[in-house]
Amino acid sequence: MSERSFDVWAAGDPYERYMGRWSRRVADTFVRWLDCPPEARWLDIGCGSGALTSAVAVRCRPRALLGVERSAGFAAAARAAASPPARVAVADAQALPVRDAVFDAAVSGLVLNFLPDPGLALAEAARVVRPGGVVAAYVWDYGEGMGFLHHFWAAATTVDPSAAAHDEGRRFPLCRPSALRPLWTGAGLTEVTVAPVEIPTLFTDFDDLWRPFLSGQGPAPGYVAALSPDVRERLRRALHERLPARADGTIALTARAWAVRGRKPGASAA
Repeated sequence: MSERSFDVWAAGDPYERYMGRWSRRVADTFVRWLDCPPEARWLDIGCGSGALTSAVAVRCRPRALLGVERSAGFAAAARAAASPPARVAVADAQALPVRDAVFDAAVSGLVLNFLPDPGLALAEAARVVRPGGVVAAYVWDYGEGMGFLHHFWAAATTVDPSAAAHDEGRRFPLCRPSALRPLWTGAGLTEVTVAPVEIPTLFTDFDDLWRPFLSGQGPAPGYVAALSPDVRERLRRALHERLPARADGTIALTARAWAVRGRKPGASAA
C-alpha cells in the first residue's frame, strides 16, 4: 500500500468511530471562538461527515450554509445529518463552484493537511468571501498535541522502525502555528489569529481506542491495514502496554487542534 493511499477518507461511519467523535467537540469550540454574528452566509470547505457544518447550524443561526466535500461518501453522510438551511454539495476545495464574494465566512475543519495544494484552497476560500468576511480553519496538532496518535506512532515505531515515516507529525507541516500564520498572511488576509483548541479524549477501555485503527481509513488505520497479522498483533500489544489506563480500564488523554482565522481586506465586518 502506498503512503498516499493511507490518507484516503471515503466513508462517514469509519471516520466517525476513529476521529469524528473528537472532531465534533473541536468543531463546537472552534465555532464559539469565531463568534460570528447571526444571519451570516457560511461555507464549510471539505465538510467531511458534517461535524463543522452541524456546529455552525446549531450555534450561528446562519442565513445560508453550504458544505462542500470531494468524497461522495462523506457528502452523503453530511447530507443525511444536515438540517435547514444547510446544504451539501460534492465539490473540490481547490476549485469551488461558487461566485466571488458570496459568503460572510468560509471555514474548514481538519482538511488542510490532506489537500495537494493548501495554498490554492485558501486562495479559493478568500475569493468567495466578501470584503470584511472571515476565513478560518483548524487542524490537529499532529506534532505534539494528539495524545492517542502520539502513543500509537511511538508503539508502531518500536515494532517497525519504518513506521516513523508515516507519522502525521512528520508528514504534515500545517499542524503548527509557525506554518499556519504565514499561510494566512500570504493569502492577503489580515487580523490573523492562531489559538489552541484542546479537548479531552476519554476512551472507555483499550478496545474503544484500538478498534477504530482497524478501519483502514486515514493515515494510521491505513498503515495498520497494510501490516501482516503478526506485526499487527505485536503493535496492538505494544500500544496496550504503553497507554496510561486507569483502575477502571478507562484511558484519559487529550487532543489539541490549532485554530486560525483572518479577515479579507476591504469593507468592515457587519
